[in-house]
Amino acid sequence: MKRLIISILTFPNLAASALSRFSTAVFSLSLLVTVAFFYKDYQTFLETSLSIKNQTVFEVLPGMSFADVNTRLKKLGLIKKTGYFKILALHTKKANDIKSGEYLITPELNPIGLLKLLVSGKVIQYSFTILEGWQISDMTQAVNLTDLLEHTLELDRSEDIMTQLGYANEVAEGLFFPDTYNFPKGTTDKEFLQRAHLRLHEILDEEWQSSAKNLPYKTPYEALIMASIIEKETSLASERKTIAGVFIRRLNKGMKLQTDPTVIYAIGKEFDGDIRKKDLNIDSLYNTYRYKGLPPSPIALVGREAIHAALHPEKGKSLYFVAKGDGSHYFSDTLKEHNKAVVKYQLKKK
Repeated sequence: MKRLIISILTFPNLAASALSRFSTAVFSLSLLVTVAFFYKDYQTFLETSLSIKNQTVFEVLPGMSFADVNTRLKKLGLIKKTGYFKILALHTKKANDIKSGEYLITPELNPIGLLKLLVSGKVIQYSFTILEGWQISDMTQAVNLTDLLEHTLELDRSEDIMTQLGYANEVAEGLFFPDTYNFPKGTTDKEFLQRAHLRLHEILDEEWQSSAKNLPYKTPYEALIMASIIEKETSLASERKTIAGVFIRRLNKGMKLQTDPTVIYAIGKEFDGDIRKKDLNIDSLYNTYRYKGLPPSPIALVGREAIHAALHPEKGKSLYFVAKGDGSHYFSDTLKEHNKAVVKYQLKKK
């Protein structure tokens, strides 16, 4: 009888215990199924390309938090499951590494690739080209007209440019390196021109270190002045060193350079395409028909090739040259030969 009573009393406890274990097993299984579902869904999210059809520009503004970026990605339809994207950023510890700027988002990117891109800082680059042979006025006008740079400088007066850039004692003409420069959105005209200015000095210093011996230059700046004359005298790479050799020999002999580009520079905006006899008498230190030696500053922006030619002149005897009308020049050793060449290539044309 006692055993029966004990069994009856114990059964409810056993049943409750079994029920509890069953409930726990069901919950665990349900949890496992749920976790497996979300894990698979998360993996699918990571491996699936973004929900866009065309390339899209996405901008991370300075000071944006990851939450701000995530919200903006959803607003633009680039990321639908921002919770998963947050998990990805936290798991990879990249949430605080996103860099500001404009990014080109392409359709083939998946969320992993997108996060890597935003962390890489590989922002969209814009480009602007400074051309060889430009005068400072040409360059500043082009910079003023472009909408790729943020305008912070007053570039109307060339004499004030270097002061605004932090180089108050330098003359602007010729002190910027012609090249195509790439830069991100938000770059200012000041940053751009400082970069071009520093690049010019880097190139000039490199070329100066390997220059030929016994040249009539006291400073790299004088070589730059010569390079600017060479730049304006010819567009043919094959002639640069030959022309440099002519000018070097004339300097060494105490002869005037007598080069037309310096006269044109002296005439300035009034130049109409023709040099007249009266122009050769202009009282300007840039008039190398009137004054010996180099002009006081470069007359144009120069490329590395012209600088290299100025520092590696071709050996020879020629002291004169005249344009042949086809872009090339005829070189002469004597004045008599030169005068004949002038008649042949210049006067007969007229």
